[in-house]
Amino acid sequence: MEVTVECQKRPEDSKPRALRRSGIIPAVLYGHTGTESVSLTIEAKVAETLLKEANVNNTLVQLKVPDLPWEGKALLREVQTHPWKNELYHLSFFSVASQDTIDVVVPLQFLGEAVGVKQGGILETELTELAMQCAPSQIPESIDIDVSGMEIGSSLHIHELVLPEGVALLDDPDRTVVKIITPSVGAAETVEESEEATAEQV
Repeated sequence: MEVTVECQKRPEDSKPRALRRSGIIPAVLYGHTGTESVSLTIEAKVAETLLKEANVNNTLVQLKVPDLPWEGKALLREVQTHPWKNELYHLSFFSVASQDTIDVVVPLQFLGEAVGVKQGGILETELTELAMQCAPSQIPESIDIDVSGMEIGSSLHIHELVLPEGVALLDDPDRTVVKIITPSVGAAETVEESEEATAEQV
């Protein structure tokens, strides 16, 4: 997935608070010229739309900065928000044009209904995303995991996942991704009592 946004070079004497009050969000671009960075601004409405379409460290953004001028592919590296107001404060972009590989975070998508769940077990996900390294053109939108064959007591580890070609894991391969556990005694009793109550009403 790739989205396009346009930013402007930030005036040197501008204040972040004043920018945000006027509907402009401060931003920064790294990696477009070696170790240098450039301060940018982006319209708040454009930034909000971007965040609906792009995921941090996962989605390539076609970034345009007409007044530099500069245009290229970048990752949305960081999103800063107000600690309790949930207001957008700052965005960070990282140019990938000169990068052979980049570190990304890819969400996991669990598919199917596990056999163990049908038997009364509980599907417990321990990971919802994975850190990996790949070429900028090979960033997976998600990793699909079919859990339908998992039984009670079974678990799936990172090293057992089927990953796209050209992707290298950065997480510990022995970490558990998902498992099917037996319900606790209390939970089982609650389910049984609920079923009995339903039967009595019928």
